[in-house]
Amino acid sequence: MTDRFILQADHPLHRLQWRAFTVGMVALGIAVMGAIAMPQQFFRSYLVAYLFWFGIAMGSLAILMIYHITGGAWGAVIRRLLESATRTMPLLALLFVPLLFGLPDLYEWARPEEVAHDPILQHKSLYLNVPFFLIRAGFYFVVWCVVIWFLNRWSLEQDRTTDPEALATRLEQLSRGGLVAVGLTVTFASIDWAMSIEAHWYSTIYGIMIAGGQILAAMAFVIPVAALLSDRGPLTGVISAEQFHDLGKLMLAFVMLWAYFSFSQFLIVWSANLTEEIPWYLRRLQGGWQWVGAALVVFHFAIPFVILLSRTLKRNARRLALVALTMVGMRLVDVYWLIAPAFSPGQFAIHWLDLATVVGLGGVWLAAFVWQLKGRPLVPLHDPSLPEHVRI
Repeated sequence: MTDRFILQADHPLHRLQWRAFTVGMVALGIAVMGAIAMPQQFFRSYLVAYLFWFGIAMGSLAILMIYHITGGAWGAVIRRLLESATRTMPLLALLFVPLLFGLPDLYEWARPEEVAHDPILQHKSLYLNVPFFLIRAGFYFVVWCVVIWFLNRWSLEQDRTTDPEALATRLEQLSRGGLVAVGLTVTFASIDWAMSIEAHWYSTIYGIMIAGGQILAAMAFVIPVAALLSDRGPLTGVISAEQFHDLGKLMLAFVMLWAYFSFSQFLIVWSANLTEEIPWYLRRLQGGWQWVGAALVVFHFAIPFVILLSRTLKRNARRLALVALTMVGMRLVDVYWLIAPAFSPGQFAIHWLDLATVVGLGGVWLAAFVWQLKGRPLVPLHDPSLPEHVRI
């Protein structure tokens, strides 16, 4: 019974793993050659690519903990996919290291000569300095990895126990505290790694906006994987149209949440029209960047919102997966729009290193994700929220 929930060797995901790894390593090799010739551009491109793939893993962790708190069949059927994504965090911690060599190229507060002539940077230097930045980054990864380790350990124990309710209670209690801890650390990490690129500007909603985007990215990523596993096994007969309907409704909710956070920040900053705040949006609404922002309004919110209102579409796994894949692509566009204009405020541009780093990190991360899917049943066998016909 258990074996039929294991990813078999002939499944298409196995081929995807090796192809993704091969393409990823080739792309990373090309990116490294670009780093030698153009180190500044490499670090900028690498940061965008890293934040995008990192966001899927972090969003998966958030959804996993939300599920343990709320329960429901929607989460039971994708739980192991979320867990596999979270277990890539050690790899992401390793992939974060190259950014440490490019701090002066990315952040003006990491360049002593600029801080010396800038009163605002001097005022913020107690927080924005390289040693404290490194300490905070290390602390974030420790918190995330500890929470992930216990969530995955107790989840595996639940498969073997005769008292699944006790493990479910333990997972719920961990998730309640973990969601607070992860929420706070993700907020500060988004400030450190993204918002501080433009250190003169700040937004109190920025961290929440980033976290909302990560959750949306994770849901949009998991849905196509679940659709593939249900169509070609081993989740055939496990995920029903009803569960896909629930996942589609959740993705619609996260689309609306992202739009609410993003518009709230824009409305507050634009209406206030303060000298220290408005330049952030002016950089993103000039020189061609305004068309990227318009594309986000249309393809990241308006069209998905209308499409996901359809009950019929949400109950069709393939159509829902197609919409979700589009959302994954738009999440990359959103991350690019948030980061890249800080380095190219006058003119919209896409550098070939942007593509090489996204493909390179993505190939390695996808290969690690599929590798994590192996060896464990893709169904939490004793999960109390699992449909009765599946539960062991």
